[in-house]
Amino acid sequence: MKQSFLGAFILSLAVGLTVAPSPYRGSAWAQRDPHAANPAAPASHRRAVLAASRIRHVLRDRVNSGLVGVVSGGMGDADFDEVTDLAASLNHISGGPRILPVIGQGAFQNATDAVFARGIDIGIIQSDVLTALKRRPPFPGIESFIRYIIKLSDEEVHVLAGEDIRSFKDLASKKVNVGLRDSGTAFTAGAIFRALGIPVSATNFPQSVALEKLRTGEIAAMVYVAGKPTRLLRDVRPDEELHFLPIPATADLAKTYASASLTAADYPQLIEVGKPVQTLAVGTVLVTYNWPPGTERYRNVAHFVHAFFGKLKLLQTPPHQPEWRYVDLTASVPGWTRFAPAEEWIKKAEFGKIGPHRPRQAAAGRLDLGQLFDDFDAYLKRHTAAADTAGSPDPRQFDTLVALFSDFEAYLKRQAGSQSSDQAKLRTPAHEVRREAGWPG
Repeated sequence: MKQSFLGAFILSLAVGLTVAPSPYRGSAWAQRDPHAANPAAPASHRRAVLAASRIRHVLRDRVNSGLVGVVSGGMGDADFDEVTDLAASLNHISGGPRILPVIGQGAFQNATDAVFARGIDIGIIQSDVLTALKRRPPFPGIESFIRYIIKLSDEEVHVLAGEDIRSFKDLASKKVNVGLRDSGTAFTAGAIFRALGIPVSATNFPQSVALEKLRTGEIAAMVYVAGKPTRLLRDVRPDEELHFLPIPATADLAKTYASASLTAADYPQLIEVGKPVQTLAVGTVLVTYNWPPGTERYRNVAHFVHAFFGKLKLLQTPPHQPEWRYVDLTASVPGWTRFAPAEEWIKKAEFGKIGPHRPRQAAAGRLDLGQLFDDFDAYLKRHTAAADTAGSPDPRQFDTLVALFSDFEAYLKRQAGSQSSDQAKLRTPAHEVRREAGWPG
């Protein structure tokens, strides 16, 4: 296959060289359509141009076959990291879809692009933006044009302020950075400040720039919507005298946003143990245009859904983005309709949870690693419940995970006991776990 493709490509280059010096190149006909065959040209020349045209069509079809454009936030946004992670995981699958990540131009623009932009099949949209689209639709019946695939993880609202700012009221008329103009953070920050009746002087610096300006006192606070713990804020030192502001809970905000908290486990240098900071969380949703069944774009998105859902368990393991761990395929998005192939896949799939004492078996007596990691995740949660007080190490570190998994294997063996010789097959070699999870070694 590779040799035939290389041969076709070389032939295309050779034909291109044949066409380039053609005496017809400067004619009015060539200016109208430089890639078409001049009826007045010699037959051999026309055949060469026709062959080149066919090769171009074959290459174009190959490049676009299974291509799925996914628009998300800008560089550094959590959802952009998720899309690139998704592309890295799915693009190497033989016969699978090819993900083309696209940097978005803003919260509302991403929703518009998912509906209207050529080459965009899927978008990652914040749930509060979807709510706003429902309340103030840009055109009638927008809910008929958008279908959601799944609800992704929630992202927390981080409000980091200087030492002299002790509450939201202190931000009145102060400079507060809300991220880039029209971004998801800017939309959410605007909604929160309006609901609280607090006018601020909004700035639109990139978040990394805003943090430096906050350190120098040029701005009073910065708002950043991202999954906790975000790398940008995790490295803030205690001696910088910055702190998170709690967001007051109101009935109006509760209609759109979920309650959440930031803890010492998330930001050990900024938050005291046992003193969580109350905040809000906004969901992110994977949406697509309501393509008509039977069309190529419909098939491409359906192909993506099957590949993505099939790989989700592996995406929920290191070294992939930690946000994947919080994705629940069965979670619904009120007021919106799920994309039909996604709904069908979920209905057919098995979602029963099997505890560590009864691990699910795969073919030939091998352990189903997807279920194993589900069980391992539950094990981690049980044994790190006191992370705030015990100062547990970061579970994402590789060495820590290997040690914890060894403990988990021992736990499985104790649970299995000597009930039957088949239980011995539950042991999974560490090198196999590493390979399936994409870990080094």
